[in-house]
Order: sequence, then structure tokens, then C-alpha cells
Amino acid sequence: MQLQAIDKVDTITSADFKEKYYNIKKPLIITGLAKDWPGFKKWNWDYFIDLLGNIEVGVYDNVKSDSYTPINTADGYMKFGDYLKRIKEGPLELRIFLFNIFQHAPELVKDFSFPEYLIKGFVKKYPMLFVGGQGSITHMHFDIDMSHIFHTQFIGKKRVLLFPYEEQYKLYRKPWEVLSMANYTNYYENFDYNNFPAARLAKGYEVILDHGDTLFMPAGFWHHMEYIESGFAMSLRAMQSDLSGKLDGAWKLFGMRGIDTLMKKTVPKWWYNRKKQEVYHLAKKELLQAGIIQ
Repeated sequence: MQLQAIDKVDTITSADFKEKYYNIKKPLIITGLAKDWPGFKKWNWDYFIDLLGNIEVGVYDNVKSDSYTPINTADGYMKFGDYLKRIKEGPLELRIFLFNIFQHAPELVKDFSFPEYLIKGFVKKYPMLFVGGQGSITHMHFDIDMSHIFHTQFIGKKRVLLFPYEEQYKLYRKPWEVLSMANYTNYYENFDYNNFPAARLAKGYEVILDHGDTLFMPAGFWHHMEYIESGFAMSLRAMQSDLSGKLDGAWKLFGMRGIDTLMKKTVPKWWYNRKKQEVYHLAKKELLQAGIIQ
């Protein structure tokens, strides 16, 4: 993998943001965006345990999905407060994602603001919380709705690996899914290039997010995240401004996902093997084009 650092700024004007990042779909870290939010200092483990400890949430382990697994199927359920208490005790390879905590505690929307001075189109009904214990992993994927994301880290540190959407075949994307067939866990020490050689060609970014960092992820960006420390983050989503981008997100969300889920339920092994064959065929084309193989 050919990785570079992500640009980092404290603040940025709307004009500079659009010209240097938004228009060309380049990620950015904004360190000062969230520092004036009340939630920046207010939100912590004990605050959420007291406020929403009795809410039942789905939790996800580190096992990658297989040919039988529909997208976003929880591996278990537990009380939010019990989960957070276990995180406080030490490493826990369980995470929560796409948790709309604001449906249960709408007053929390007063603790942050949407950066509309940068872009418009925020989906204000769906700010989402992402929580993970130390050692938990969000496997390589892109967001199915193809929205732009402002992902703010509150507690803990998290390692993030990013790639533009166009790198999908080098990353071994499974057709009809948002996931990669390759496992990027501990990619910086031991990635399986023997079975996934085209990944050497993939050009992307890496960063370690810390408390208060806001990562701008352009629409469709692939991302893999590893929780170095237990922590949580919030994502604010903004729809793409052009009609084609909106339609692409709608198709993937309501069309592609439905077809894939149906096939996994009816002919899972055949469906998986068919997709695997196509994955390696497309990766081979990338290797041929780069002159790696003949």
C-alpha cells in the first residue's frame, strides 16, 4: 500500500475547504472544529452511562462477515451502560456503530453544531455515535449511502486507513457489497500480500485520530479503523450536492443491499464463490495494467 499523511489544519475557510478538499475529494483533519462544542468536554463514559445506560444496543465483534452474513447484523445485544462499564475496565473487542443516540436523548443535539459554513446538505436527523473498546476493529468498507462524513473523535485514539472509492479493485471489494475481501487488521505490520497482491498498488492515507480531531471523509472513501484505546466518535453526514451522487447512494442503500441480502439467504455459497471469482479477476486486471504480471 502506498500511504501518505492527511493534511491537518486548526481551522479553514469555506473557500479553501471547497477548493483544496471538497471539490477534489481529498480528506482533511480539522483539529479546531469541535473544540467550542459543549460536548467536547461534557461527553464522557459516566455521562452517557447515567443518561442512557438502560438503552439496549447491538454490539459487533472483530470477525469479518462471511458468505452467510447480511450487512450490519449485530453479533449480540446488551445494555449501553453495561457495555460502557466493561470498556472502562480494559480492552474489549466489541464496538457499536450507527447508533442514533440522539433519538433517545434529543437534548444532546445542543452539544454540537453542524459545520454548514463548510458545506450544505447535512442529514440532521441522523448524527451517529461510534463506540469501540480497545482492540476493536471496523473492517475495511465504504459507507453505503455515499455521503460525505465529518467524523469527530471524542475519547481515545483510533488508527484510520483511508482510500478513494476508485481504488476499490486494488482493495478487493466484494461485488454487491461495501466490504473488502481482504483483512486489513494490523496492516502496518502483517498484511497478506501473497493472497492480495494488488493492494500494494492502492494509494491512500493513514492517520491516528485523537480527542477533538475531526476527519473529513469524502463520499465513497474506503476506511478501516482500529481502536488503539477505548473511545467514541460522532459522524455527521452530508449528502452529495449532485444528483448522480444522490442516486448512486440511493441505489446502493435500497437496491444493491437488498439484492445481496436476498442472495446470501438463498444461495450463500454460490453467491460468495461467484463474487470471489470476480474480485480476483478485477484485481488481476489492475496488476496487468501496472505491469506487475503478464
